[in-house]
Amino acid sequence: MVSDQDIRFYREQGYLVVENALSGDQVLTLRGFVDDWVERSRNVSDNDDFHDLEDSHTAATPRVRRFKDPDLHHFAFRALIEHPKVVQVLEALWDGAGVRFDKSKLNMKLERGGPAVEWHQDWAFYPHTNDNLAAVGFMIDDMTMENGPMMVIPGSHRGPVYSHHANGIFCGAIDVEREGVDTGQAIKLTGKAGSITIHHVRVLHASAPNNSNRPRRFLLHQYTAADAWPLLGVDDYETFHSNLVSGEQVSAPRMESLPVVMPYPEALHQGSIYENQRTVTKRFFPSKEIREKRSV
Repeated sequence: MVSDQDIRFYREQGYLVVENALSGDQVLTLRGFVDDWVERSRNVSDNDDFHDLEDSHTAATPRVRRFKDPDLHHFAFRALIEHPKVVQVLEALWDGAGVRFDKSKLNMKLERGGPAVEWHQDWAFYPHTNDNLAAVGFMIDDMTMENGPMMVIPGSHRGPVYSHHANGIFCGAIDVEREGVDTGQAIKLTGKAGSITIHHVRVLHASAPNNSNRPRRFLLHQYTAADAWPLLGVDDYETFHSNLVSGEQVSAPRMESLPVVMPYPEALHQGSIYENQRTVTKRFFPSKEIREKRSV
């Protein structure tokens, strides 16, 4: 799945795109279940433990921006947690360290909408004892230059950990201008459905709204090395233990000296990164509402 050159690239740049990780039949199966979930969301009017809705969502026009923990809602998604190609790649990137699954989320970005995700580092949300952490993204649709693909700033995982606070409160995004980040270096991670992306927990990334007429559904799995323990603590040890997908359980965490900015005081709006980012004071991407006002 990955070569020594791929491994060097990931460690230097902080991301990787691997083609053909899922078969065409697997992609079609996942799309079918997602379409069914969207149809059922017509009966949902508020965010809950599964649905994260766009502000414009209605029963007549369902607009879901995220399905939370899809692995808890269907076996087809749960089976992907231990996908052998994914585990193989992560083990290679982490020098054979065991792999632990953490969380999953399905970011939707439906056509002609799909809110932006402001620039951020995942490390700001869940720092660990070491940074052998990565998010694996499964492309359920083709990710093109036009439909809001994830963007990364190469090499930023080897730089500082930025403040993700606004007015002293965690907001899950950085102020690009204040932090002096050159977004002109950003790379859009495009690919055919069935491809996967892998990005380091400290790499800066974001995604623009989807202004195309095609959806951009993107399943994200968070993984950690087996010897990386969360600095925020373990809520449920049995689940933490059972989420180990390869390697041995480790009781002594591997400690590394790394920059950390804790996500406290907690964001005023909880439930997802979209909610956290409601309090961002200086946005990089205009919201849909702002775009509409400027066009009037």
